[in-house]
Amino acid sequence: MEILSAATMLFLIMDPLGNLPIYMSVLKTIDPKRRRIVIIRELLFALIILMVFLHSGQVLLDFLKIEQETVSIAGGIILFIIALKMIFPQPGGIMGLPSGEEPFIVPLAVPMIAGPSTMAVLILLSNQGPNKMTEWSIALFAAWLASAIILTMSSTFHRLLGEKGLNAVERLMGMILVMIAIQMLLNGVGTYFQHQLS
Repeated sequence: MEILSAATMLFLIMDPLGNLPIYMSVLKTIDPKRRRIVIIRELLFALIILMVFLHSGQVLLDFLKIEQETVSIAGGIILFIIALKMIFPQPGGIMGLPSGEEPFIVPLAVPMIAGPSTMAVLILLSNQGPNKMTEWSIALFAAWLASAIILTMSSTFHRLLGEKGLNAVERLMGMILVMIAIQMLLNGVGTYFQHQLS
């Protein structure tokens, strides 16, 4: 039951349905035959990063002397910039890449799947149940697999929505992403000041 609960929570935080428009937007200049390979590659990068973070995230943050709120603030800033580019698109898509050039790790692996919220939850799980790392690893893999299945179907959604529908969804998700980014920033700043005052 704990595995299912953790997997559901991680799946909701990864938000593959919410990330679909971003994936489609970033990949729309990529050759359709190449898209699935790029998606799978980025998803595998995300899984590796999340597994490393689950097993050694807190150690890494402690070693670098980085607070969890710093991760949240940095993720919020990146998402905010991406969201603005979704609302006000420019040639080359939201990453400003030349037509046909592939994104690499950012933003599809990080922060879309391996985002600061997911990393923070993994650190929390590993701190709360250090003797349950196998269960947390299974939960993470299950959430990632469900997300991967949805995101690899992005071409099907592209065909169903069409170009105009995709543009409308992209702008709508950009607005929602702005709010998520600002909330992430506020959470990070709020936690930072709480630590400073305590």
